Amino acid sequence: MSDTQRHSAFGAVLRREWRRMTSRPLYLGVCVALPLFCVFFMATIFGSGQMERIPIGVVDLDWTATSRDITRTVSAVPTFAVTEHYADQQSARQAVQQKKIYGYLVIPQNFETDVLGGRQATLSYYYHYALLSVGSEVRGAFETVLRPLAMGPIVTEAVALGVSENAVENFLVPVTAQSHPLYNPDLDYSVYLSNPFFFILFQVIILLVTVYAVGSEIKFRTGDAWLAAARGNILTAVAAKLLPYTVIFILIGIFGNYVMFGVMHIPFSCGFWPLNLTTALFVVATQALGVFLFSIFPAISIIISIVSMVGSLGATLSGVTFPAPFMFGPVYYASFLFPVRHFVEINQNLLYGDYGFAYTWQNVAALFAFLAVALLLLPRLKRAILSHRYENIR
Repeated sequence: MSDTQRHSAFGAVLRREWRRMTSRPLYLGVCVALPLFCVFFMATIFGSGQMERIPIGVVDLDWTATSRDITRTVSAVPTFAVTEHYADQQSARQAVQQKKIYGYLVIPQNFETDVLGGRQATLSYYYHYALLSVGSEVRGAFETVLRPLAMGPIVTEAVALGVSENAVENFLVPVTAQSHPLYNPDLDYSVYLSNPFFFILFQVIILLVTVYAVGSEIKFRTGDAWLAAARGNILTAVAAKLLPYTVIFILIGIFGNYVMFGVMHIPFSCGFWPLNLTTALFVVATQALGVFLFSIFPAISIIISIVSMVGSLGATLSGVTFPAPFMFGPVYYASFLFPVRHFVEINQNLLYGDYGFAYTWQNVAALFAFLAVALLLLPRLKRAILSHRYENIR
């Protein structure tokens, strides 16, 4: 095939696909409206970026002025919202199990008497730790608010004896710890979750659209016309068919980067060009994965379920919520089979320090490898189209 014929075939397939896209509102909704909704959803889901007013309870078995002061102090913490007061621990525990509250503080009987008498008094708190993020917030807030309360009686008694307050505090806490959260000093959830989670959702959309665009040719028995428009060249047929989706998805990915880093002001260490180039490579690699999977299972009723599962696994195997190197060995190595895993590695390098290509070339090469593997299976895809064996699979 000459270059002129190849360009003519490419244009014919491109125009054909554009007519298919514009003839059905479904394409507009899935390719444009749904990804834009994901951008809006991930930009707003975390609110202020921190958990506030988490419902907790108080079990006050002492009913003294001291216990009421402790309750008021706990209620003043922005992380907490004291929604219930319980008469016993059993009721509070049941409320935690039912997730009406996510923790509770127990003030025991004779607490004030023990404190004033110089005897050991214990404040106990319980929290729901099956929900890891909520449990961590509740535990941290309890530790922060109860630490000064624990030292309060000793400081008061020492000051009454003529010892300075600073001297007492230095004696009780001789080593002062300073916390400096790097890259996210505000402890804002949106800083490290909004961007990767958007692209995890975006990956699912790209995979589904890719396999549907290719698989619909078999489903609706138009594969022969598709190949005829491409003059029998499967590479031209696939490249021209997917090009409109590639352009749309790259533009939406760039828009998502602008919203995350321009509008939301998520901190990053590089310019927009590296982020956008990585986004474009991610889109192409994800489309290549979709073509690869469909070439193996060229039945749209089967492949839709497979790519949905693959896209969902990306949420875990990307390494955003749990560091991939510390996963079970086989699972860790399986994570390299997902484009979003490499995309997250590159993005974290760019966002947190922009350490250079030397630290990300392997991930960049892996994304290009998805394209190479998809190209190797294109002959199988062509045989599946010409055989017509998969057109009657429901």
